[in-house]
Amino acid sequence: MSGTCVIGLQWGDEAKGKIVDLLTRDFDIVVRYQGGANAGHTVVVEGQVYKLHQIPSGVLSPGVMNVIGPGVVLNPPIVLQEIDALAGRGIVLTDSLRISDRLHVVFPWHIAEDKVTNASLVGGESIGTTNRGIGPCYRDKYGRSYAIRLGDLYRPDLREKIAGIVAVKQRLLAQLDSPEVLDAEQIFDEFSGHAERLKPYVADTTNYLLDAVEAGQRILFEGAQGAMLDIDHGTFPFVTSSNSSGVGVCAGSGVPPRWIEKVIGVVKGYTTRVGGGPFPTELTNETGQRIRDLGNEYGTTTGRPRRCGWFDAVAVRYAARLSGVDVLAIMMMDVLSQLSEIKLCVAYELDGQRFDTFPSHTEDLRRVKPVLEVLPGWLQDVRTARRIADLPDGARRYLDRVAELIGRPVEVVSVGPGREQTLFA
Repeated sequence: MSGTCVIGLQWGDEAKGKIVDLLTRDFDIVVRYQGGANAGHTVVVEGQVYKLHQIPSGVLSPGVMNVIGPGVVLNPPIVLQEIDALAGRGIVLTDSLRISDRLHVVFPWHIAEDKVTNASLVGGESIGTTNRGIGPCYRDKYGRSYAIRLGDLYRPDLREKIAGIVAVKQRLLAQLDSPEVLDAEQIFDEFSGHAERLKPYVADTTNYLLDAVEAGQRILFEGAQGAMLDIDHGTFPFVTSSNSSGVGVCAGSGVPPRWIEKVIGVVKGYTTRVGGGPFPTELTNETGQRIRDLGNEYGTTTGRPRRCGWFDAVAVRYAARLSGVDVLAIMMMDVLSQLSEIKLCVAYELDGQRFDTFPSHTEDLRRVKPVLEVLPGWLQDVRTARRIADLPDGARRYLDRVAELIGRPVEVVSVGPGREQTLFA
């Protein structure tokens, strides 16, 4: 049995979906185990672009079972839109998608709460949520009193449960000056309809996956967001609401760690992040904008421009250690190929002291200055390379230096969006 995890090691958007899509052919099951519809994976297959938010990237490979685990928070209208969109392109998921009856459901009150709280948090600096109700849903999950799981949608007391929660949430929204008016009966009717459409996919995925690992099936775990957005170990409070590093795999899927044999850490050859929070290597100049344009760095889910900067080896090394990474996948090398000079952050300086460990407090990270190492660019088109050995000397030197700084070998390199533009060691 082989359990493999694909984990983003930066602030998300590392092109994890492409790696999952390429690896899926060697696995029986692909599992999405945390996050919500705030995640966006873009995969290009034979020139066709697929943008997925809640459904695992393995759906693009026939014969593979795709599982949305209990650690995810599900927005039923969005997942149904994805199911319909894929069906319209000839990909029918009736026999290849299972959704955990244990996961928690995002309701209209979660989205309303998100909208009124997001902009004013953290002293006026927005965390940068997608206003899709993810954080409020996780908050209710851990608060337990006002949470509804997917399996609850099929219980006879659903109408009463929704009515009781709406009464409380309406008072809360009024106190937050939200204009939202919740109609309990309308919500009940809407979500009962969603439940009926989702019913063929709903299952006890925890027992399904435990049976699968014990039977020797091969499972690929697909992370959402990135390790630096982990609720416990990331740049809090500018994080997501789940454990997006490798430490979240077991809790979010229900599969014990003994079944996980390999962890692939995915990074871009540079760094991006969306929303507020410190970003030591951020480039707010023409170079940053050039990287943004060359890499089409605009959010899959929101279209927001991503903040861009040089590769931060301090942050990635921390995330790789945290996530138990065995090997690295370095993406977007075609973007770096158009820069005459490339820089790497190899350490931080704070109050005159140099160090290479990642700070635990956001305000310390905000004050650090990156220690940058300059490498010459190679200014050669790498998009036609089909082996790492085919890359220019400068590109290979860059990969070797990244591997040295992180302490993990580079196993995968991406030189373009297509499946054939991914090189394996």
